Amino acid sequence: MKKGARAADFEKALQWLADAGLIYLIARVSIPKEPLKFYADESAFKVYLLDHGLLACMTGARSSEMLIGMDVFSEFKGAFTENYVVTQIKSLELHDEMDKNVFYYTKDGSTMEVDFLVQGNSRVVPTEVKAEENVKAKSLRNFINEEFENYHLKGLRVSMKPYIDQDWMENIPLYSTEAYFRQEGLGTDE
Repeated sequence: MKKGARAADFEKALQWLADAGLIYLIARVSIPKEPLKFYADESAFKVYLLDHGLLACMTGARSSEMLIGMDVFSEFKGAFTENYVVTQIKSLELHDEMDKNVFYYTKDGSTMEVDFLVQGNSRVVPTEVKAEENVKAKSLRNFINEEFENYHLKGLRVSMKPYIDQDWMENIPLYSTEAYFRQEGLGTDE
């Protein structure tokens, strides 16, 4: 992408890649209310690759850098971890042919961002992804406890820490992402 480019400049190419199943286009939503699609802003989106191995190849990241945690990889591990989480959620579509409504949230004029809002069969799951054990989730906490307090949401943080259930949020280990969303009813059409 060139600096300052608009979505319209790359719309056909991005749609072709999405239709070919090589990327996921994750749109922004303005309100965490079901159905999330009604509140989507299709002109603002994030792009994720179908496979994080492809992402590593495209960026020239060596597997040894990722596994050992070398400094050169430290700047990009958040992007790789987010890409991993979205592929785990979207993989549930393959099992039940149900579109997983995955979006993200940003507040205009603020640095507040929630990595993913996932619509299940019974609730919206605001999800924050952390690549390490440093798990401060200020945006998620503000989103749930202040911005949308009346929505009675419970957040999810995916990190390298073990499972913990707090009043306003659950933390799950990274490796259990798909199992968590399957358990939440996102992997079935019930």
